[in-house]
Amino acid sequence: MAEKAEIEKEEEKKVEEEEEEVEEIVEERFYTVPLRKAWIASRFERTEKAVRLLKKFLRRHLKTEDFKISRQLNELIWSRGIKNPPPKVRIRVVKDKEGIYTVYPLKNLLFQLPVVQQ
Repeated sequence: MAEKAEIEKEEEKKVEEEEEEVEEIVEERFYTVPLRKAWIASRFERTEKAVRLLKKFLRRHLKTEDFKISRQLNELIWSRGIKNPPPKVRIRVVKDKEGIYTVYPLKNLLFQLPVVQQ
């Protein structure tokens, strides 16, 4: 019985935290960032250049230096290694009450569909 009560309390805390996160959003934008120019760089510098291109794009479109790239987006860019960054990335930019932008990857349909082998 005590275990069930603890689990219910944890679930209530999670729901409350999610509601707080939703309330903090002041502004939300969606972008497609082209990273194809990263392929001009040498093979072992491509993903690093892709991250620099992403930051340059964000500075130009957000008109500020106050932004954070989320861990999920960083892992998405680096998921294919240093030689093979993605050619473009869909992102979601969220502005909080303090005026700081946080950049998240937009969940693509390609990443959610299971691969069916015939």
